[in-house]
Amino acid sequence: MASQIPRGHDDSLEEEDVLLDLAEAGEEIPVDPDHGMDSPDDDNDEDNADDDDGIEQDQEIQLQNDSKAHFDLHQDSIFCIAQHPLDPSIVATGSGDDTTYVFDASPPSPLLPHSYESNPSASRHSLPPLAKLSGHTDSINAVTFSLPNGAYLLTGGLDGRLRAHRTSDQSYSLLAETQEVSEINFLSPCPHRSYPDTVALGASDGSVWVYRIDANEKAAPLQVVQAYYLHTESCTAGAWTADGKFLATVSEDGSLYVYDVFGEGASAAGTRNQSQAVVGLTADDQRFAVEGGLYSVAVAPGGAFAAVGGAGGMIRVVGLPRPGVSSSSATQGLKGGGAKNKTSGGKHTGGTESAGTGQAGQILASLQSQSDGVESLSFSAPPLTLLAAGSVDGSIALFDTAHRFAVRRHIRDAHEGYAAVKVEFLTELGKGHLLTSCGMDGLVRRWDTRGGTAASGQGLVAQWRGHRGGGERGGILGFVQTRWRIVTAGDDAVSLVFEDDTG
Repeated sequence: MASQIPRGHDDSLEEEDVLLDLAEAGEEIPVDPDHGMDSPDDDNDEDNADDDDGIEQDQEIQLQNDSKAHFDLHQDSIFCIAQHPLDPSIVATGSGDDTTYVFDASPPSPLLPHSYESNPSASRHSLPPLAKLSGHTDSINAVTFSLPNGAYLLTGGLDGRLRAHRTSDQSYSLLAETQEVSEINFLSPCPHRSYPDTVALGASDGSVWVYRIDANEKAAPLQVVQAYYLHTESCTAGAWTADGKFLATVSEDGSLYVYDVFGEGASAAGTRNQSQAVVGLTADDQRFAVEGGLYSVAVAPGGAFAAVGGAGGMIRVVGLPRPGVSSSSATQGLKGGGAKNKTSGGKHTGGTESAGTGQAGQILASLQSQSDGVESLSFSAPPLTLLAAGSVDGSIALFDTAHRFAVRRHIRDAHEGYAAVKVEFLTELGKGHLLTSCGMDGLVRRWDTRGGTAASGQGLVAQWRGHRGGGERGGILGFVQTRWRIVTAGDDAVSLVFEDDTG
C-alpha cells in the first residue's frame, strides 16, 4: 500500500511520470490518528505536550509506592490476612493460588536514604517467607490465629476444608484437617478465656460450626463444639461478643442469629438449651428485612447490641442478651422471636451500652445513610461511642451510638468512588479515635473520628499508596494493623507494609 512507502525512495522513479488513480490517492491522503506523526501546527504541538504531561503524571501516580516492605510470592489475589495475637509482626495470608504464607512483616533496616525508599525501585527484595502451607485444592478464603496465644493457625478454603497448623514449630506443621461443608466463607476466633483455641466458621450452605483445637486429643484434635443450621442461604459474616459468650452470624437470606455457644447465658436464665439461637431475626419481619441480604456484623464493646449491614446501605441495630439476667425476649430466637416483640418499635429506640437485657432481640435502630451495600462495620472502644460503616459506594459513615445513632460524619469520597472494603478502629490505649480503611482504589487511609461533620479534611490524617488501584485486580481486600504499622492483602497478589510516622 502507498502508506507503507518509506520516506527514502529510489531515484530511478523520477525518470518517468507516474500517475496515481483516485483509489490509490484516497489511501494516501488520510492521516491515521493512531499513527505518531509530527504536526506542523504549533498549537497542536502545545496540546500534545499537555497530553504528554498528563500521561507522565498518571504514570507517576501509578508508580507511587509508600510501602516500607512487601511480600509478593503469591501467584493470585490475596483474599485474607491475619496477624499473630502476641506478635503482630507475624502475618499469614491466604490466596487464590490455594496457598497460605506466613512471614515477618518487620521492614528490613533501610540501606538507602528515606527519600529514595519512599519510591522503592524494582530491585527491592520481597520479605522472605517463614512458612508456605499447601494442601487446599481451592482458594483460601479465611485465615486466623487462635486465641489467646496464637497456638494454632487455621485456614478455610472454597474447597470446604478447615486445616489447623501448629505455630510452635517453624514449619507450621499440619495438626488436623476436617471437611463438613462445601465452602468456608469466614473464620472467627473465640476470645472466651475459659475456652481457648476455639474458632467459628460460616459456610456457603448457611451452616455455622464451632470447633475446639487441642493437640493433646490425639484421636480428634479438631472437635466440634456446636453446629447450627438456621440460615437458609450462605452465612456471610460472624462476630463474637468481647467476652466470647455469644456468637452473632448473618446470611444472604437476610437473617441474624445469636448463639449462646457454651450455655452460659442459658444456665443463667435457668434453661439448658444451647443448641439453638437465643436471638433470631429474619426477613419475615418487615422492620428488619433487608432486600438483597446481610453481609457484615459487629458487636459493641460492652456486648449490649450488634449492628448488621447489608444491601442498599441498610444497617439494623439489635439488642443482645446479657448473661446473668433473665429476659424472655432473649430466648425467642429460633423463628426470629425478637422480631415479634413490638415494644419501642420506632426507628431509633436507644443505643447506649447500658441498654438493659429487656432489649435483647429488639430492633434498636434502622439506619440508611449510604447508597450501596455495607461491606464492613466497626465499633470504637470506650470512651468513644462510634459505629463506622464502609460501603460499596465508596463512602464511610460514622454513627453516634450514645445519641440515637445520629450521623456524626459521612465521608462520601473516602475511597474516590471505589468500594470501601474494610473499616477498623484501632484498639490501642489512647488511639481509639483513629479509624483505618482500605478500598478497591488501592488506598489505605487513616481518619481522626473526633469532631463532627465540619472536621478538617473529613478527618483524614494519613494515606498510603502502593497497590495498583483502579478496581478489580488492583484494590485492597483486607488489612491487619497496629498503631504504627498496616499490612495489606492485595487483589494484585502483593502484600504491602506501611508505617505510620505521623505521631
